[in-house]
Amino acid sequence: MTAPDFPRAPFQTMHALREACLNLRGPARAAGQQIADREATLTKPAGSLGRLEELTRWMGEWQNRVMPSLERIQVIVFAGNHGVVAQGVSPWPSDVTAQMVANFEHGGAAINQLARIGGARLDVICLENLRPTRDFTQGAAMDEAGFLSAVNAGYVSVSPDTDLLCPGEMGIGNTTAASTLSAALFGGQGSDWAGRGTGLDDAGVTRKAHVIDHALSFHGESLRDPLEAARRVGGFELAAIMGAVLAARHHGIPVLLDGFVCTAAAAPLFALSLDGLDHTRLSHRSAEAAHMRLAGLLGLDPLLNMALRLGEASGGALAIPLLKAALACHEGMATFADAAISQADSDAT
Repeated sequence: MTAPDFPRAPFQTMHALREACLNLRGPARAAGQQIADREATLTKPAGSLGRLEELTRWMGEWQNRVMPSLERIQVIVFAGNHGVVAQGVSPWPSDVTAQMVANFEHGGAAINQLARIGGARLDVICLENLRPTRDFTQGAAMDEAGFLSAVNAGYVSVSPDTDLLCPGEMGIGNTTAASTLSAALFGGQGSDWAGRGTGLDDAGVTRKAHVIDHALSFHGESLRDPLEAARRVGGFELAAIMGAVLAARHHGIPVLLDGFVCTAAAAPLFALSLDGLDHTRLSHRSAEAAHMRLAGLLGLDPLLNMALRLGEASGGALAIPLLKAALACHEGMATFADAAISQADSDAT
């Protein structure tokens, strides 16, 4: 159950990255069985805590602990800009990305409050000093060096001793990148994936769909390769999220995915290996129209449905107390033997 021995900046070539995406540790099933065995002795009818029980087992299997821990939680917001904004796909200018990063750093954003409530460390990482990607309707969003640099930045940002990772993003135009990447990986047209993002009207959504279709046609067969799709129609912050989620897998860290952009950013790991996102759970159902379509394709069932569409890892941070509640019940409840309660009597209640 040891993590693969990768250096701190491991991916100098696309081949090395591909190998790392396929060289994945599995869950510690023995730890999971011990957790299930304890659950069966707690003072409640079998399975009565529903998904809370499954979440405790999931955390324990990936942490390889019979008593999971949530002492060290890391929320990371990756920020990047997108050249495709030149196509009119967002009502907001790219300058807002830098302004929001400053807001994060001054503690004024929603994620600052949610991370604090969840007892999580918050890191904000700007990719490429917020230099935008190339407009992917005109060429590849990133060259190989830039793509690998962003993946590496995400990978090394994850502390190996972290108990839970909540990745998130900030980047004007990134719902267009997420929609285009989703279409590249799973098929469909722009109209199947385009949503309102940060507030597009109907005409704006139609324009976004046309931009997605143009990009899909422009890049053609190259998009069949998941890593090439991520490089050609993704973004720096999406690549960093993929790197962070991959690092979490190698280190044995469970991950709470955020909304549509975050889920799309991680999706190439699933496209490369069907178990590539087994260490993740989906924190919430986003109000972005395509999120549940993507979640269904990835086999992810959201924990919350709060009509969020903010990004920033807000959904992941909001779900942290839910995981803490699951762990508190597992750790703190008495067993039938401790409480001198007849198990048969309990089952009859």
